[in-house]
Amino acid sequence: MTNDSGVFAPPGFETKICAPEDLIQRVTQLQRPLVFTNGVFDILHRGHVTYLAQARALGTSMLVALNSDASVRRLGKGEDRPINTLQDRLAVMAALECVSLVTWFEEDTPIERIRSARPDVLVKGGDWAVDHIVGADVVAACGGKVVSIPFEHQRSTTALLAKVRDKL
Repeated sequence: MTNDSGVFAPPGFETKICAPEDLIQRVTQLQRPLVFTNGVFDILHRGHVTYLAQARALGTSMLVALNSDASVRRLGKGEDRPINTLQDRLAVMAALECVSLVTWFEEDTPIERIRSARPDVLVKGGDWAVDHIVGADVVAACGGKVVSIPFEHQRSTTALLAKVRDKL
């Protein structure tokens, strides 16, 4: 939609981007059960979107918490990571139909976002054993469920970047 000067309004999906300080209030507006997952999601690929759709199917709403740019750099994925800035990654994630709300965390883990959101289901990809998922104890203590979803498509951003760089 444009106004009289031909300027487009911001896309509606941008309303799904939530600052950490607003998370508690925004989560109360989501339908339960609430699924929570987190990650870098730097260059979105088929493995990501399949995983996210499967995670969402475990509940009615889904909150995704993204690592901040500084948090990504501390993960040791490479000096040039993330490729996409946090603001770009937030927008792409918010545009996905299966995502109800997206936020971020500066710390090395999303534990504070998990505590704030109090999800009914905590989900990570198949490379995480349930007993090693950050926040599993918090969610289980509140009667929630923790799930590790096996990879259906063996894809990774790191491998994709290596392939592209080999072609250069």
